Amino acid sequence: MSHQQNGVRPSGSATALIEAYDTALLDLDGVVYAGGEAIVHAVESLAAARAGGMHLAYVTNNALRTPDAVAEHLTELGVPAEPSDVITSAQAVARLVADQLPPGARVLAIGGEGLRVALRERGLEPVESADDDPAAVVQGYGGPDMAWGRFAEASYAIRRGLPWFASNTDLTIPSARGIAPGNGAAVEVVRIATGAEPQVAGKPLPPMHRETVLRTGAKRPIVVGDRLDTDIEGAFNGGVDSLLVLTGVTDAAQLVAAPPEHRPTYVDRDLRGLLTGQPEVSRDGDAYRCGGWAASVRGDALALEGEGDALDGLRALCATAWAFAGAGVCGLEAGKAVAGLQL
Repeated sequence: MSHQQNGVRPSGSATALIEAYDTALLDLDGVVYAGGEAIVHAVESLAAARAGGMHLAYVTNNALRTPDAVAEHLTELGVPAEPSDVITSAQAVARLVADQLPPGARVLAIGGEGLRVALRERGLEPVESADDDPAAVVQGYGGPDMAWGRFAEASYAIRRGLPWFASNTDLTIPSARGIAPGNGAAVEVVRIATGAEPQVAGKPLPPMHRETVLRTGAKRPIVVGDRLDTDIEGAFNGGVDSLLVLTGVTDAAQLVAAPPEHRPTYVDRDLRGLLTGQPEVSRDGDAYRCGGWAASVRGDALALEGEGDALDGLRALCATAWAFAGAGVCGLEAGKAVAGLQL
């Protein structure tokens, strides 16, 4: 089994994923929890994966909390974790900054405690004002109560010519009440005010992958996430396999329309997918079959026929859409076929 860089179709796995891979690199928001509460089936699935010998590492673009705080929260939810099991975009951006500034350099930190702790760990001194003689600006998610004046402070410093770093650029973040603005939205505010472009560390970019590899030592990792543009693209860029779970921001229609870099190796409803094999998708003429479903193209639209697990129908639709997109057929209508699935 090898990583499908071209993303022709979702892969199958005859063995359970916990046996095929040594380490799960798990996103947190939308995968393990949402709004601070565990997502359904997450706790028991992760316990079973751990008992089966899989190393669990938690890789998050959320730079707000420290690894200690994240590990404590996971443990309270019933997912035992140590701070060393947590890798954050704050850690990745702190390493990126430290590689370019001298030890002890002052850095204007626009974000939460997780960002400040990560900067100190790299020998940098976080400061609060553009008037504190910083050598750079670093921006990370500061939570829903982030004061507007912090963005102004960043803008003052960046307009003076200081280098600007961002932990990540996720436009949204899942919460208990729905989808909320993420750090990427805050980065856009500063970008509009300054006309500058930050150096970004978080998923899907290489600094985050490097940080994860350095901290976990994974040999056969699988990335598990809910976002196509961060988790799945990050796995694609790192050349490793991925599992998309449908518990976060990505829906079936978005998955079917995904470009090659956003196509996961596997797709499942939730983290129970780690504990099982994944069904094969096979080609039958111009149709693709998975379980009791067959997907094909009729005119300019995708068509789906059959019965059984709706998730197998989604896998068949993905295989068809991705194969025809690779053949230069673009813009297939998928709405009706997807709407017929009760996922």
